[in-house]
Formats: sequence, structure tokens, C-alpha cells
Amino acid sequence: GSSLPPSILTRHPHLKGQDFFATGVSLVMHPRSPQVPTVHMNYRYFEAGEGGADLTPYILNRDQSRLFHDAHRRALDAHHPDLYPVFKLWCDEYFYIKHRQEHRGIGGIFFDYQDGDPTRHLYRGEQAEGKAAKHEKGLGVSMNWEQLYAMAGAAGDAFLAAYIPIVQANKGLAYSEEERQWQLYRRGRYVEFNLVYDRGTAFGLQTGGRTESILMSLPPLVRWEYCYQQTESEKQLTQVLSQPQDWLAAGEEQQ
Repeated sequence: GSSLPPSILTRHPHLKGQDFFATGVSLVMHPRSPQVPTVHMNYRYFEAGEGGADLTPYILNRDQSRLFHDAHRRALDAHHPDLYPVFKLWCDEYFYIKHRQEHRGIGGIFFDYQDGDPTRHLYRGEQAEGKAAKHEKGLGVSMNWEQLYAMAGAAGDAFLAAYIPIVQANKGLAYSEEERQWQLYRRGRYVEFNLVYDRGTAFGLQTGGRTESILMSLPPLVRWEYCYQQTESEKQLTQVLSQPQDWLAAGEEQQ
């Protein structure tokens, strides 16, 4: 492209007037069954990248939440043991629906603006006093372009190990009409985040991208309900979404 959109120039005004190149792989799955979580995976190279994967369940399964996180932790640990802790906290920070005071899902990993500059911090988010930034201080993680490429590739490869076992375990489970309606209601949160906060959606629309392709990440069916009254089992999920969990620590405690 010939000019960067406002969503980037707001944070990086020094890039005004610069050309840019962007390419990437993006995947979102919205299964019909509420037993199978929605999943998002995006790895992008941006030159003037961004990357990550997160899970959005509708019926809370703590073991499967730990599986998703552990697969990504193991992939990142092979490159540096400090990557997963920072990227996990960064994911919790990014996928937050401020007007609902809850997160889009149970998290995963997220990273952005990695450029191989050893003089800059690993965390490049907007909350300088947030948990990800505070955890990252003093870690001194620096990677060159080849190492960054290998790290992003390993994280992308981990996606199948993180998600496919969940699909295989849940796809045949029965579900009630009430659970289906709860799934459609929770999908509304996914739509709200993507249209209000997601930088990738804003970038695509602001640069004149193909609207049909940009909005394909949204679920095909969704519903809203005024002052919805949750059941006790539904509250278990929203309680987790209101307060990010340390899924791997929780798993160690149960062993």
C-alpha cells in the first residue's frame, strides 16, 4: 500500500507517508455445536508482524483450556522460556471487551511489532503499566529476523496440536437448545470485540480492503438479548472471562 491507515499512524506518527507491505494467514472457526469452542489464529508479516491464537469456549472445560495454553507454551519455550508468560498476558490484555468488562475468551498468546531490535522491549503493547509490561521488564529477550521467523512458525504449527484434540473430543457431544441459544448469545461478544476494538478489522477497512473478506471472521448466526439472565453453569464461564486465569499453574496444582 501507499499510505498507512490511522489505526497504525496514531501509535507510530513517524511512519506517515511511508509505503507498506503486509501478508499473513488468518483463520477463524465458528462451529455449530456449542460444545466446540470458537478459535482464532492469525500470523502476519507487516513491513513499514503481528501474531497469535486464542480460544473462545461456550461451555467451560478447564482441562481443554489448559491443553490449548500448554501447546503454545511448549512451542514458545523451545525458543525462549520468557516468551509464553509475556505473550499470554499480552493476549489477556488485547482481547478485552472494555464496555463489557470481560475478555473475549480464555486467551492464548498474542504478540505484535516484533522487529529484531535488541534495544527495544519484547512487549510493544499500549499498557506500559499493565501486567504484560511489568512481567517483561528486565527479561532482555532479543531475537533476530531468523529467530523471529522460526518462533512465529513454531507457534503457528502449535495451533493444530492445541485445537484439533478439543474438536475431536467435543464434536460428537450432545447439546440442548438452551446451550445453542447461549452459544449464539456469547457470539455477540465476539462480534462486539471485532467491530469495536480489533486492530486487524480496523486496518482492513481503513485501507480499502475487501469488506466481505474482512468480515468473514464474524460468526454466521448471532443474537443479543436485553438483560440476559444466566444460569449457574453459564456463570462459571463468565466468571472466568471476567478474570484471566493462569491455566498452567492451575494444572500444576491439580497434579
